[in-house]
Amino acid sequence: MTSPSGPLSSRRTVLRGAALAGAAGLGATACTGGKETPKAPVTPTAPVDLGAPEEVPVGGARLYREERLLVSRSAQGEFKAFSAVCTHAGCVMTKVQSGEASCPCHGSKFDVNTGKVLRGPADAPLPDVPVKVAGGKLIAGPDA
Repeated sequence: MTSPSGPLSSRRTVLRGAALAGAAGLGATACTGGKETPKAPVTPTAPVDLGAPEEVPVGGARLYREERLLVSRSAQGEFKAFSAVCTHAGCVMTKVQSGEASCPCHGSKFDVNTGKVLRGPADAPLPDVPVKVAGGKLIAGPDA
């Protein structure tokens, strides 16, 4: 069958396309169980053992990417911890250099000693996380 502008799609072609689109939608729903995947909390919900306190350099910081934590150590030896999850889009920091933590997704930078935004697009500081030294280990999270 043709129209003045060219051939029309056959009924079979239209139905096949509709069936494939429907199957793709069902597949996406099946992967998520029909619900949005809940996001992991940005701060620990239980104490996290980060190992030896000496692994955080005096006057510097260390990124614990797997634990999604950033820990700094002042020149006086005091520790501060922050979530390593960017407050802009939820990406985990990938680099700590020259007193700054960098987000790989959109280039936000944060001060490792305060958690404050140094460069956007993030506009909120990194959340504080309690941290302490106990039993020769650095512990972060609730009850720390």
